[in-house]
Amino acid sequence: MGLPDGHRCTFEDCGLGKTRQQLAWADAVCSHTGGSVLIVAPLAVAEQTRREAAVCGLDVKVCRTQLDCQHGLNITNYEMLEHFTPDKFSGIVLDESSILKGYGSSTRQLLNDFAEFIPYRLCCTATPAPNDLIEIINHAEFLGILRGKEIIARFFIQ
Repeated sequence: MGLPDGHRCTFEDCGLGKTRQQLAWADAVCSHTGGSVLIVAPLAVAEQTRREAAVCGLDVKVCRTQLDCQHGLNITNYEMLEHFTPDKFSGIVLDESSILKGYGSSTRQLLNDFAEFIPYRLCCTATPAPNDLIEIINHAEFLGILRGKEIIARFFIQ
């Protein structure tokens, strides 16, 4: 089973340009759909990403609520996500998507619910541990590949 169209990951070690890659992907989604993208990042990363975007000739708006958003590229932190409306976005980027690691976390569930109907989704994080099945399953669930229970059921059937 492959990824749904528009749902991707960048699992790369530090220093390989994930920020520029996510910005290029988000800009391509905006161009393709004519819509907006929300980048969700850890605290204190939004300004750094905005500065990196400026170097690349892109304008990224740092937002605390939906009212702050512009048409195009927007960024907020994970703690502010509840102040946004998912149907206003064509794409979502999770910067440091390892936040999905916590199986029972309310943040993971909020992210899954928020992104459920967003057509373009990108997860960016340093390479997940190959034996960390929970992290891999949670990424698959966020990307709409399979639910965690379906993955576990397939594993035991096989």
